[in-house]
Amino acid sequence: MMKKILVADDDNNIRTLLKHVLTREGYQVMEASDGRDAIHKLKESIADLAVVDVMMPHVDGLELCQHIRETYDIPIILLTARQQLSDKEQGYLRGTDDYVTKPFEPEELLFRIKALFRRYSIASDDRIRLNSLVIDRKNYEITDGDEVLLLPVKEFELLSQLAQYPGRLYSRSELIELLWGMDYEGDERTVDVHIKRLRQRFMDYQNDFVIRTVRGIGYKLEMVNS
Repeated sequence: MMKKILVADDDNNIRTLLKHVLTREGYQVMEASDGRDAIHKLKESIADLAVVDVMMPHVDGLELCQHIRETYDIPIILLTARQQLSDKEQGYLRGTDDYVTKPFEPEELLFRIKALFRRYSIASDDRIRLNSLVIDRKNYEITDGDEVLLLPVKEFELLSQLAQYPGRLYSRSELIELLWGMDYEGDERTVDVHIKRLRQRFMDYQNDFVIRTVRGIGYKLEMVNS
């Protein structure tokens, strides 16, 4: 089935360029001239991925990114002309999966789109493979060949969440909300404690995957020899 990509940018030249490039690659393109228009378009027809410009009228890219993350389970790429680390941090905190800085080469955007589709396709199955390890989300088991590894529930859920989308950065508050719930009143440092335990448990699997800390933001899981 042809995948549909939302391109939200108030620059008509950018939209025209991306529509040409993406259509040539076999994608269906849905255009939006600003964030408000994008929200309406998504209500009419859900996309498989969103390419979102930061600087847009009515509803800017960061607000749109947050809306998409709260409403749909699709990957998001943020287009930004800004180089400051704080802007990139805000994008990740609002839920973007990746960002591309303007001006950009269309081929680079295509590479990132294809990479995100590969990451998100992993989450469509109850079983997630981390090279030699297999996470069985249905039975709460992790196997390495014939060996079964049993983890405490929260550690399993945390590893599973990170492994669903390799390379996706999660903030501590986002992980708290996903795994402990919005009513959780404990300290966000509980995430750090669980991450530390996971790293200790899987020290012998550092050639398969690593859980990286992004200082001041949160964590992401990266495959090593996929």
